[in-house]
Parts: sequence; C-alpha cells; structure tokens
Amino acid sequence: QVQLVESGGGLVQAGGSLTLSCAASGRTFSNYGMAWFRQAPGKEREIVAGISWSDWTYYRDSVKGRFTISRDNNKNTMYLQMNSLKPDDTAVYYCATVQVAYQITWDLKNYAYWGQGTQVTVSS
Repeated sequence: QVQLVESGGGLVQAGGSLTLSCAASGRTFSNYGMAWFRQAPGKEREIVAGISWSDWTYYRDSVKGRFTISRDNNKNTMYLQMNSLKPDDTAVYYCATVQVAYQITWDLKNYAYWGQGTQVTVSS
C-alpha cells in the first residue's frame, strides 16, 4: 500500500522560506514520478512542481526561480524548497505520485496516490 506523508508546512512572512518534505513508502520509490500540488480556498487544485523518475522537472510559471523540487531515492523522500514566498502561495500543499512506473506526466488525473496535505500560510 502506497503511503505519502508530508511535513514542513507552517506560517511564514512574505519573503521567507519553507521546505516541505514528502516521505513515501509501499513501493520502489525511484521508479515513479512525484509532484507537489496545492489548493487554496475556493480554487481548484493545481500542480506546483513535478519531478519524474528520471529527474526531469516541471514548475508552474508563478513559482519558477523561487521553488526547487528534488528527490532523494535513498531516503524515499521528495522535497520542495520554497523561497521568496508570497501571500498568493498560501494553500494546502499535497504531495502525490503517479500510478504507472516510468510515466512522465504533469496532469493531475494521472496522480493516483496523495498525502494528507500540509498548510502553508504566508502573511503580508
């Protein structure tokens, strides 16, 4: 059974930094793409950044240059380093992983397993 557990959210002032972690278990971590999504109140869930099994990365335009996604296959953990945070980054952040091994996709519908979410609040 695949399990994903996020940590690292919190309250930070605008311009500050946070690092999110996602610990995975239940299958061979290195064979599967991972991503961070977020959902703000009243808005749809959107992808923030993704990293494939082969370390290809994707970032939504609004976080390029501020956020960095990475993975440590030895620790079965994915990270999201968030710098220069803005109030618009406030949301619940979810980690997710794809259903199919070696699939490269940034489409939400292809992500079958999800963590419980961690709140990130950026004050102005």
